[in-house]
Amino acid sequence: MEFAYDVVCLSHLRWAFVFQRPQHLLSRCARERRVFFVEEPIYIDGPNRLDIQLSPEGVSVVTPHITVGEPAPEQVQTGMLRALFGAQQIVSYVLWYYTPMALLFTAELKPLAVIYDCMDQLAAFKNAPANIVPLERELLSRADVVFTGGRALFEEKQGEHSNIHAFPSSVDFAHFASARSEQPDPEDQRAIARPRLGFFGVVDERMNLELLAGVAAARPNWQIVILGPVVKIDEAELPRPPNVHYLGSKTYAELPAYIAGWDVALLPFAQNESTRFISPTKTPEYLAAGKPVVSTSIRDVVRPYQELGLVHIADTVAEFVAGCEAAVQELPSERLRKADAFLSQQSWDGTWGEMRLLIDAAVQKNRARLPASDLINATISAGAEGI
Repeated sequence: MEFAYDVVCLSHLRWAFVFQRPQHLLSRCARERRVFFVEEPIYIDGPNRLDIQLSPEGVSVVTPHITVGEPAPEQVQTGMLRALFGAQQIVSYVLWYYTPMALLFTAELKPLAVIYDCMDQLAAFKNAPANIVPLERELLSRADVVFTGGRALFEEKQGEHSNIHAFPSSVDFAHFASARSEQPDPEDQRAIARPRLGFFGVVDERMNLELLAGVAAARPNWQIVILGPVVKIDEAELPRPPNVHYLGSKTYAELPAYIAGWDVALLPFAQNESTRFISPTKTPEYLAAGKPVVSTSIRDVVRPYQELGLVHIADTVAEFVAGCEAAVQELPSERLRKADAFLSQQSWDGTWGEMRLLIDAAVQKNRARLPASDLINATISAGAEGI
């Protein structure tokens, strides 16, 4: 018999930033139960407060606002969680971690189960906290179930936990397949000439800016369209020849209209520690949109996508230019046939369904030894202050 519980997610990513793995999974979870998505703090000139907003997907997005200069922000977050649990009557719950750093303010909680969805090797990212490695070891020791965001990351982590499962990036096929139909070009893309090579996603230390600049210089008649926010790097570092166009962030709903107007979709990732274990969600999304794909040799793109003949792999400027030229010569009907055969086995609905079974099994295993009366204490004294 199903056991009712809430899901409290601790994330380093903001819900409204880029619609990706956490949003796909937790929006599906929210169709079945309450989901609280706890973001990292925003530091403000003002008193501490906790904001809660219900997203269009039905997820309660919880954002701590903490006074600049607060000497003990983790203690403040601990108190805010107590207040949240008391006000929302969160008693039977699962903790779902995206960041080990959240252990600093969740140590006192007693969930039905602990889930770690390890979507990236965060310790390899730019400006990673110095203590993230020992905290991840602690999180792995506490977790009942561990998911990884790709096959390469699974292979790296599989010896660190007995109940670990690879769930590579999946796709909302119908959403991106709409790009296969002719549709009006978005206003800010309309005047850009063809052919167009496009990328959407976060622009950060994972992007190979030298490669991007080299391709733009080698083929000045090609127009390169970049969609997405620039984070963790100085915008002054971005190559800005006249045929590279930075159109900024777009909503998830807007993406198919932009992709429909591209000739080739790009994954111009650098080869560094921050990309060693990534599994780009964009790969199946580009394929669902019906576009040929050219990527650098990211492990989780080479396998399975290159091995199945679904993408072109290139690392140097010359190889990348040749890959793009080959991509536009592909027979679309053959590419779509191969892509659709692969993507028919990939869906976020299917991924969530498999994850849910593993989470429910962990909850059922643990609930006998974790009575509801012991799950959380001292929430009443915290009251609803700050909510």
